[in-house]
Amino acid sequence: MALLDKDFLLNNEMGKILFHKYAKNMPIIDFHCHLNPDEIYENKNYPNITKIWINEDHYGDHYKWRLMRANGVPEELITGDGDDYEKFIAWAKTIEHSAGNPLYEWTHLELRRFFGINETFNTQTAPRIWKRANELLQTEDFKPRNLIRNSKVKAVCTTDDPASDLHYHKLIKKDERENGFRTLPAMRPDKLIQIERDGFGEYLNTLSDVSGVQITNFDTLIKALHQRFEYFNNMGSRLSDHSLLTYHFKEATPKQLDVILNKGINNESLSQDEIDQYLTMLLENLMKLNNEFNWTMQWHVNSVRDINRPMFKKLGADTGYDAIGTQPDIALHLQKLYTKMRDTSDIPKSIFYSLNPNDWMELATMMGCFLEGGVQRMQLGAGWWFNDTAEGIHEQLRVFAEESCLPNFVGMLTDSRSFLSYPRHEYFRRVLCNFYGELVDQGRVPDDEEYLGKIIQDISYNNAYNFFDFFEDATPEELFGPKN
Repeated sequence: MALLDKDFLLNNEMGKILFHKYAKNMPIIDFHCHLNPDEIYENKNYPNITKIWINEDHYGDHYKWRLMRANGVPEELITGDGDDYEKFIAWAKTIEHSAGNPLYEWTHLELRRFFGINETFNTQTAPRIWKRANELLQTEDFKPRNLIRNSKVKAVCTTDDPASDLHYHKLIKKDERENGFRTLPAMRPDKLIQIERDGFGEYLNTLSDVSGVQITNFDTLIKALHQRFEYFNNMGSRLSDHSLLTYHFKEATPKQLDVILNKGINNESLSQDEIDQYLTMLLENLMKLNNEFNWTMQWHVNSVRDINRPMFKKLGADTGYDAIGTQPDIALHLQKLYTKMRDTSDIPKSIFYSLNPNDWMELATMMGCFLEGGVQRMQLGAGWWFNDTAEGIHEQLRVFAEESCLPNFVGMLTDSRSFLSYPRHEYFRRVLCNFYGELVDQGRVPDDEEYLGKIIQDISYNNAYNFFDFFEDATPEELFGPKN
């Protein structure tokens, strides 16, 4: 089979039928990504492929950065101020040594799907690819909004701090029909969660100013958050996202919480018990707010961030120095949290992602205990970060299928900072179609194209459309034209 043959990742006849006939042309709902709304609004062409692919103003793709370091590329040609063409050649050299890594496949997918370049990417072809890609990047089709629209994306959910004024979302909203997709905020309260970090007190001052609620204790903190939920909700937000590196369930009294919060404001040392108490009570209130506004609460858990401290101090977060977490009982503590919130009927729709696949079975069986109130209100999220490989995606599908109703799954998310990452949905759909084709070959599901095709289309798009309520006022077809 040739590289990225039309049937790559499809190893059975039913899988091929399901992908080409049912999955391939489905639209995309990108319900979690890290695209910048200001770039979507400004809609500027990128000067060259390095800027959109590798590094722009020290902001870029840390997946690629890790791989380049593994190939001995100097930091100047990764996150530094090196020449853009030299960075591109360094990436070509890295790709030559990355066969078997999903970035090898994604890189070639992006070249083919966006640029129509079918050559194998290496140091010999790189000069031609550099020239051709850069020519195309100056055209209208390669502006950010067209990259999104031409990828058949109907909704993009960015990742936004609760204190954000969502200025660019307001501006983008005016061009929604012309754009052909919705750009919606999703709340991620990292700075609120990280009470032990420097600057927590200053952040609460910012949150007080923007919410109009003076935060003096834990109760007023929650009132300020309620105001931000209302504001985000009015801007179309329907999701929140919570990054928990580790988590231990430990409740606290209101008096204890006020003492802990005051210590955080004054940058005083906090014990691990105090951090856990604050986090538990904050999460309980966030669950109540998510449930009140009918949002979906996403949980990204069990990662270790910024392990290489000297490089973190030099480059900051999200630069390729993170790893899989190893807290063995994190699912147990989430179980305790959900059990407590069930007592007051304050469980929101939820999606659980763990960077450690050892947690997946526990999370899948836990969510099965809290499925009241609608179709698949608890979801095991798609293979995340280090797990969005063909094998990782397959394993997540297997666990979901064996422990719940996989045909109800909301499917793939991009989780990317790049406008060129949408072929990851194709990658996911190929693995999904092949998974169901394997079940057909094993005699475990019927050899029924129509039945399975409906499942594939639902997981690819329809389930996310129904689950998140992004289009309450009008369907995508009414807003933007035909589905395909």
